[in-house]
Amino acid sequence: MNSLEVNQLSKSYINGKTRVDAIKSLSFEVGSNELFGIIGPDGAGKTTLFRILSTLLNPDSGTARVLGLDTVKDYKQIRKKVGYMPGRFSLYQDLTVEENLEFFATIFNTTIQKNYELIEPIYKQIEPFKNRKAGALSGGMKQKLALSCALIHKPEVLFLDEPTTGVDPVSRKEFWEMLANLKSFGLSILVSTPYMDEAERCDRIALIQKGEFLGIDTAAGISASFPKPLFQVYKGSNHHLRKALLQHPAVRSCYPFGENLHITFQDSVVNPQTVLTEAGFPELEARQIDAGIEDCFMELMPLEDEIG
Repeated sequence: MNSLEVNQLSKSYINGKTRVDAIKSLSFEVGSNELFGIIGPDGAGKTTLFRILSTLLNPDSGTARVLGLDTVKDYKQIRKKVGYMPGRFSLYQDLTVEENLEFFATIFNTTIQKNYELIEPIYKQIEPFKNRKAGALSGGMKQKLALSCALIHKPEVLFLDEPTTGVDPVSRKEFWEMLANLKSFGLSILVSTPYMDEAERCDRIALIQKGEFLGIDTAAGISASFPKPLFQVYKGSNHHLRKALLQHPAVRSCYPFGENLHITFQDSVVNPQTVLTEAGFPELEARQIDAGIEDCFMELMPLEDEIG
């Protein structure tokens, strides 16, 4: 049985006089013991989706079932079976680390000792600071405490909304290693992130933009679907180069990636070096590369959403 089944889920808000579609007819499934990632930028609809799935918000239309239970009709039963870690740190800042954990254990009628095995690899890293107030913790330590609190009642499904946003690279790496370990306990995990490089940590991913899915597959599957040969050109300051290339009739797309440009051409037989020369940059070199998740995201994004 799938841990999660979503069918044509939609939700909109009224902002002043404007109707904003937060999510639009989303459909997907998450299998048992699967780590599924929702990948997309801020404002793409990730948090709205997570609030619906964790029974904090009702959809306008469509259905969502968690462990076979309807998120609207069976919300009380679902809340006993899932763990939810919101994007913003929401624990009690004036309580200590240990007091926060004990509080959440009490809410679910359990104890720290009863489910300590599940949280031990995470909690032992902050246990030396168990008497420190939560508000005084670093970002990485707050993250570990929030995850411990979400797990203390031994949920079957875990919802993590942008858990690594604003966290240093070392803590980000540690966090994903912790998620991989949690899978050994049989949990199904749904995690959202704006970081494209985290996609490869997931069993499958869904790319989301403006409330719609652009594609669902493994990270490797999405990368392999990139439709054109992709080339990279290095130039520390590339604004004028990009402008010149976009004006060339042979260029199909051109996006900045750090100090590089990633380029596709209208025709696969085009010589990239010839295009660079004709654009006025004969000294530069184009080399073919494999497409990454961010390349695929830009490729799948509707034309009106592209960033010039």
